[in-house]
Amino acid sequence: MRLTAFTDFGLRTLMYLTSIPTEQLSSVPEVARVYGASQNHFVKVIGQLTKLGYVQSIRGKNGGIRLAKKAEDINIGKVIRELENHLDAVNCTKPVCQIASCCELKHALALAMEAFLSTMEQYSLADIVHNKPELIPLWQSEPNENP
Repeated sequence: MRLTAFTDFGLRTLMYLTSIPTEQLSSVPEVARVYGASQNHFVKVIGQLTKLGYVQSIRGKNGGIRLAKKAEDINIGKVIRELENHLDAVNCTKPVCQIASCCELKHALALAMEAFLSTMEQYSLADIVHNKPELIPLWQSEPNENP
């Protein structure tokens, strides 16, 4: 099961924001720099995370972004379900598949996807950043310096 880049960046953004003290703010350019990716990607991702209530966005000269919830209260499986547009493992309509009416592959892949998502729902954001002391130095280095 491969996540879209949108979901990948969404999860990475949430992970990074756990490193920011609650009274401080980060920014889209900062998150993009940390991951060595385009700010345009992160503008869209962070906009969606804000809309979904995971990120708080504060406008203005001293504005920025931070987690809107405690890391313990952010369920990774739920985030994936909300960020992924297409959770179907295969598309049987484009092009139209001649065996779709009796094919069991789509059903088997749907079960596998559900098992994946169910597993991810067992993790909170806090669970996946429990090794924050190891992560923070990597986030603070230049993207090309990371091993």
